[in-house]
Parts: sequence; C-alpha cells; structure tokens
Amino acid sequence: MTAAPLTFGDVDNHQEPLAILVHGFPDTPHTFRHLGPRLIEAGYRAVAPWLPGYTSAVEGPISVGTYAQHVLTIREQFGGDERCLLIGHDWGAMAAYGAVGVNPGAFQKLITLAVPPTAAISDAFTYAQLRRSFYIYVIQQVGIAELAVLKDGFWEGLWGDWSPGYDAREDIAMLRSHVTAETISGVLAPYRAQFNPAYADPHADTEAAAALTSPGIPTLYLHGVADGALGAEVLHEVDRHLPAAGSHHLLLPDMGHFLHLEAPDRVWEVIEKWLAD
Repeated sequence: MTAAPLTFGDVDNHQEPLAILVHGFPDTPHTFRHLGPRLIEAGYRAVAPWLPGYTSAVEGPISVGTYAQHVLTIREQFGGDERCLLIGHDWGAMAAYGAVGVNPGAFQKLITLAVPPTAAISDAFTYAQLRRSFYIYVIQQVGIAELAVLKDGFWEGLWGDWSPGYDAREDIAMLRSHVTAETISGVLAPYRAQFNPAYADPHADTEAAAALTSPGIPTLYLHGVADGALGAEVLHEVDRHLPAAGSHHLLLPDMGHFLHLEAPDRVWEVIEKWLAD
C-alpha cells in the first residue's frame, strides 16, 4: 500500500500558500521533520510526498521525469496555486527542476539542496568525485545491487560518508521500514534510467529533459561544503545557471549532504531570510 504524504499544518486551508517538500535518495519525507514546522510558522501549509517506488512496488519504469510528474500531481491534489513554494533535496531537487521546467507558472519560488542545475556541475569525472559516486555504478548491476544496498551497513556507510558526524539512526530506521526487497528496484530505477534508455519512463520524456535545464523562477540553492555525495569543488558558476531575478546560491561550511538535518536552525535562517527578501 502506498504511504500517505507527510503533512504539516492544515493542508486543507487554501487561504495559506502550499509548500511541497520533495525528498531524495536514500531517504524519506521524514527528513523534512525540522523544516516543515518552520514553514507553518512562516504562514505556509506543507506536504512532503513519498517519491514513486519508495513505499510500494510500481509497475512500469520510473525516471526523474516520473518524479517531476508526481510533484505536479501533488500540487494539484493539494490545491496549490501561483503562490506555491517548491523545495527539493537530492533527487527531489532534480524532480523540482523538471516540474518547474515544464510548468514554471505553477510555482512562485524554488529552493533546492545538494544537487544544483546540471549545467552548474563542472566535472563529475575527477577521481575524487568518481570515488564518491561509486554507488551509482553499483546500482547499474541489476540483481546484485538489490542485494547489496539492503545489506546491513550499506545505508549507514552511505549516510556516514555523505554527512560526516551526523547521527542518521532515526532516518535509516525510517528508510528500512519502507524500502524493502519489494520496493528496492523502484527506488534504484531513476539511476538506471540515467544510463540506459530501456529503464526510462516513456511517458515522462518531456519532464526528464526539463530536469536538466536551469530553473526560470527565483531559486535559492544551498550546498554543504563537506558534502560527501557531490563535492563542492565540482560546482561551477552556480549563479549563472540560476537566471531568474532574485536567485541566489550559498555554500554552507561544516555541513554535508543532508544539511537540512545536520543544521536545521542555520538552514532555516538562510531560507527565511531569502523568502522575506
């Protein structure tokens, strides 16, 4: 059975603008448990949906385009309007770029964390980055990857590498309660779709292409200097790839990949100021 989205505030009160919070890999909507309540205090109602494939076996392919379609469906389902705020982390950031790319008028502002617009990545094939990205190549090994990533210690190792020093036990326990042998292939599917067209969602080609474009609405991009998944050194002229007026990017010291969990107060301080400006 598909799990219900995590909600914050009165999501049926359409007088308040909607915020959509989109998680990444390998995590869950519960990674927004700190940010959601802050948005409520700021006057939003918020929903954090599960990405397709995370809570039930899905028939058919899943790509980043599928994710982007899901974001737009959630906006419609919860009555979002032109005031809608979209926040995405990791794959959620890519999904957000896709959703904004195909329907920029659906959102007023965009906040992305840990994965910038694709054009802002200067070189993902350095030795250091390839070493960080080993898991992507493991995932391409169909059958072997399904076994490997579910073994004890894999998620712990990945989270430990990506956010050094952060205690991820609560987050990994939530992840394991939903991502099982039944669902793991769907969770890994977007990585395979990146490299093999046979895994792409043919009904989401437009959204998948849009996910590679720069967002055309005001965007705040945040990246941890200690990010162990995508090294800060591969970012290149990020502001040039955030073309809309009011856009900004910020590198946050002493933070890793899951920066909204590692330092929620500091991250909210930056977001709150940008939203006010």
